[in-house]
Amino acid sequence: MNIAVIGAGYVGLVTGACFAELGNHVTCIDVNTQKIANLKQGILPIYEPGLDAMVITNMQQGRLHFATSLTELDAQASVIFIAVGTPSDKDGSADIKYVLEAARNIGAYITQDCVIVDKSTVPVGMADQVENIIKQELAKRSLNVSFNVVSNPEFLREGAAIEDFMRPDRVIIGLSSDNAKALMLDLYLPILRSPERIYFMNVKDAEMTKYAANAMLATRISFMNEMSVLCERMGVDIENVRIGIGSDSRIGPAALNAGCGYGGSCFPKDVRALVKMAEKHGVTPVMLNAVEQRNASQKLLLSERMTHLFGEDLTGIVVGVWGLSFKPGTDDMRESPAIVLIEEVIKRGARVQAYDPAAMPVARETLPDQWFRSGQLALAEHQYGALQDVDALALITEWKPFCYPDIAAMKNLMRKPIILDGRNQYDPRQIRDAGFEYYGIGR
Repeated sequence: MNIAVIGAGYVGLVTGACFAELGNHVTCIDVNTQKIANLKQGILPIYEPGLDAMVITNMQQGRLHFATSLTELDAQASVIFIAVGTPSDKDGSADIKYVLEAARNIGAYITQDCVIVDKSTVPVGMADQVENIIKQELAKRSLNVSFNVVSNPEFLREGAAIEDFMRPDRVIIGLSSDNAKALMLDLYLPILRSPERIYFMNVKDAEMTKYAANAMLATRISFMNEMSVLCERMGVDIENVRIGIGSDSRIGPAALNAGCGYGGSCFPKDVRALVKMAEKHGVTPVMLNAVEQRNASQKLLLSERMTHLFGEDLTGIVVGVWGLSFKPGTDDMRESPAIVLIEEVIKRGARVQAYDPAAMPVARETLPDQWFRSGQLALAEHQYGALQDVDALALITEWKPFCYPDIAAMKNLMRKPIILDGRNQYDPRQIRDAGFEYYGIGR
């Protein structure tokens, strides 16, 4: 099948590469000329395990191509995916300008019947707007082209995106056309082998499903984080509580880990966007507001622990940080708890030495240059380099290399043996028996 994917960011690149891996002819399109030039050289704009090899292999096999415009395609695609970003606008709602621009470009380009697929996370009703814009552009060209707009939200976890795409637990497709249904079945049956896990519904239902899924996961995380605060006050171990309630078949164990807050490109912006949608329709989003408030508070826990240990003035204190990305398996630092911690301790006079297996280049590009120039923030070349003469270590991201560290080496390197475990990764008894002060989340 001939497929075009508008947007060569995280979702677009994974979608394009995986469909090419299945034998389709795919062109990923992005207006960022430097990004496209790099991709043609096999240089990816993101870190995602296994994606670079898949992109390069399919480029070499002639199945995956990159372009800056739809007009560069050899032939019109029968399926055009919209996979552009929808970041938070100033008021918290989803910024849809890139989706609207993609729709205008599609309307100015298509000449024959096709299916337009919204892969981006978009507000409910966006498909209708996309359809109207394309019709307007076609009218300007006096063309009568039959097309259908489909909602096919992505559920890709950063760090496991290829696995999620190739072996999804479900595929959600919103549409109103039998022709579009047949085409989408052709696309996804090679992955699922059976249509039983492809859920067809109305377009608006599919658009809402994406937001509701992310909001539910964010709610579970914030609920457990709130329980962790209560557990710590009452001498209860949240980890045992997590196991106890996760064993209930009505609840299940997923997304029940207490920690120092969620971040990333999806949960924060999607919860905010759903809040704005609710308010726009006269609904007070009591639970969603609470989810956001708890997450904001949770991101401050480790810095509050620092001031409890060392006082409000952290001048002269050196803090080691393990993990900068919002989760392991990605270099994505968007809304990472690490940023909040670093900012809070630096403004109180501390110095920070940080290490992350993947996110160091992103940190150098996105964190304030003043922090580096002033010496308040240094990025270590090795995880143990971040521990040299520190007064405390804060674990933010549970990367595998941090799971079983050399405890003896850590104790020799650190000025004070204090560990703040933001992900409850370590056994408190073992760490304390090794001579460390240990502080977890709700433990």
